[in-house]
Amino acid sequence: MAAVRKPVLLGLPDAAVHGRPTGPGAWSASKLGGLPDALPAVAAPRPVCERCRQLLALVVQVYCPLEGSPFHRLLHVFTCPRPRCGSCGARSWKVFRSQCLQMREKEAPGTQRQENGLAAEDWCEGADDWGSDNEEMSSPQLTLDFGNDSNSAKDLDCTAQLQDLCLQEAVLAAALTVPPGEETALPSVVPQFLPYYICVVDEDDYRDVVSLDHAHNLLREYQQREGIDMEQLISQSLPGDGNEKYEKTTIKSGDKMFYKFKKRIAACQEQILRYSWSGEPLFLTCPTSEVTELPACSHCGAQRTFEFQLMPALVSILRSANLGISVEFGTILIYTCEKSCWPHNQQTPMEEFCIVQEDPDELLFK
Repeated sequence: MAAVRKPVLLGLPDAAVHGRPTGPGAWSASKLGGLPDALPAVAAPRPVCERCRQLLALVVQVYCPLEGSPFHRLLHVFTCPRPRCGSCGARSWKVFRSQCLQMREKEAPGTQRQENGLAAEDWCEGADDWGSDNEEMSSPQLTLDFGNDSNSAKDLDCTAQLQDLCLQEAVLAAALTVPPGEETALPSVVPQFLPYYICVVDEDDYRDVVSLDHAHNLLREYQQREGIDMEQLISQSLPGDGNEKYEKTTIKSGDKMFYKFKKRIAACQEQILRYSWSGEPLFLTCPTSEVTELPACSHCGAQRTFEFQLMPALVSILRSANLGISVEFGTILIYTCEKSCWPHNQQTPMEEFCIVQEDPDELLFK
């Protein structure tokens, strides 16, 4: 019996974030850049780079409650935007999960909670036992809301870029997520990328838009009909000293994983995030032992499961922040506790796990 394919949701860049939103409207919206928003009674994460010990910049904030869970749920991904730390891989990246119980008070129709699909009648029974270490639980299901229901990404707001060009802000007054004893060594400003909301679309909506297989079939038919070898023509047109030749065998035996990656995203190349809780990641290069030897959850010991990944299109958007901070990567794979455990009275974010895969093209220039 064939396995059921997990749904895949795509995150696209949307409108610029103006000012500093507060209240539920801030932490219940997904965004890239800016400063991390905090859930009620949970400190906003403020991690430092393991290499340079400087504050990390927020890359994305994803509001992603799970179906049947009584918790609001927020994931933050950070990186070090300083060039000297760009080659440190996972050492310069951090992922944190924050959760808080949803209040069961009655609300008037049209409130934020109902807009996010999290009405009280949808909560599961036994909310107080959610995340118990010693109890068998069914896997939670995805109820993702990126905080913006636009059907397509909007043009980036140039005016907002000028207004928000200040990339550093006073340190967050909330409790910090930093190693003990290092609080006094932290700088007084936080590096930032320009903030934009993230809207969500279903990948299935793009499936029939582009078909590379169909294009390849048309090319083969054309070559057979006209008796033309396109690869030979391309090789002859390449500049060289006459001794160079088109490496046909190299292309045929090239990185199939990379080709599969490019083919899958061809229909929606502007995607900056792929979300598929407990689904399959889209690898850019051949996975290493990190994928098969994922560390267990540091609190409950449960296995970690794939949740989402950051895509190459995000790199150019983060670079637009200017003033010397940028980031380079191929794809960032985010793995979280499959039980989404949350200890009673937990007030600080829980660190999760990520895998960094570099762009194969970037490796040629290092």
